[in-house]
Order: sequence, then structure tokens, then C-alpha cells
Amino acid sequence: MKLLHLDASILGAHSVSRTVSAAIAERFAHEIPDLHVVYRDLAADPLPHLSGAQLAGRAPGAENAPELQAELAASDAALDEFLSADIVVIGAPMYNFTLPTQLKAWIDRVLVAGKTFRYGASGAEGLAGGKRVVVALARGGFYGAETPQASAEHLETYLRAVFGFIGVTDLTFIAADGIAVGPEQREQALSGAVRRAEELKAA
Repeated sequence: MKLLHLDASILGAHSVSRTVSAAIAERFAHEIPDLHVVYRDLAADPLPHLSGAQLAGRAPGAENAPELQAELAASDAALDEFLSADIVVIGAPMYNFTLPTQLKAWIDRVLVAGKTFRYGASGAEGLAGGKRVVVALARGGFYGAETPQASAEHLETYLRAVFGFIGVTDLTFIAADGIAVGPEQREQALSGAVRRAEELKAA
């Protein structure tokens, strides 16, 4: 069984989402014998953002410069990692009400027509079902459905839409909320999220 572990926070060792995603990955490694883990740090080694040149470079017979060939190869590698994974763990902090640009660049590599979804007579059909996706969220404020800021939450809602679109139904979010409110709230949110991560079951 394969697990793909992604982190997108730019805060390094100070990141709450990295701490929680590591706890999630560690839990699965403990629960599943011979689990093969692939780790990708989207902040330290970011994928280039999707461009017109990249799209044109996919055309049959395209003659691409070495720099573009390298970008296309990186895109293929990211997609292959996702397709081959049984479990995907993502550390996703909220920046300015939404996801980090580095995580969006990765998503643009895995939402590929004919690979993870297709359009038919009935509309879009996800092709990436059967995976388990667990997301560690870190948010500076409180954005639950019952809060005044609920309408500004474009991280969890976006990721639910993205993975639902490609057919993922086994989707879990573990959130650490209010981490910018103060040190006590940060510690409480982090410890609670880590505890929930440590309670995850492999099946």
C-alpha cells in the first residue's frame, strides 16, 4: 500500500498543518505494515504554476525547450504519485481565506481530463475513486458553519469540491482552528488536532 504525504505550509518547523499532517502519516505507518510513503514538500520544492506554454507543450509533435520539458516531467511525476497512492495526506494551511498557491499548483497537475476525471453525456465523472484522502487544516480564525466568518472559508470547501469532482468519497478533514487568536488557543487547537490524528483507523 502507498501513501502520498504533501505539505504546503511556508512556515517550516513552526507550521501547525505540518505537525498535524506528520501525525496523520505516522498513524497510518503504525497501523499499516509495509506502508510505502512518498513525501513531497510543495513549499520547499514548488511545482511551477500552470501556463499556456505547458498546455501547448502537450500537443502532439510539440518541440519543447529543455526548461519546458523539465516542467512537463515534473507535472507527470506529481500526477503519477497521486494516481499510484492509496492514501493521500495533505497539510493545508489557510492563507487569506483559501489554499496556498503552492497547493493550487499541485492540484492543477492532478485534475487532468482523461486521468482523474472525464466528461460524458451525463456531465463530469470522477476517475480517482477508491483513494482515501485526509487533510490537516490550519486556520488562524474560526470558520465553522455556525461562525460569522463561515462565508469566507474557501479552503475546506474548495478541497471538498476538488476531491469530490475527481471521485474521492473517503475524505476526512482534521482542523486546528483559531491558531492566530493566541498562544493558549493555538496549543489547544494543535493538541486537539494531533489527538484526532492519533485516533485515525487504517480501515
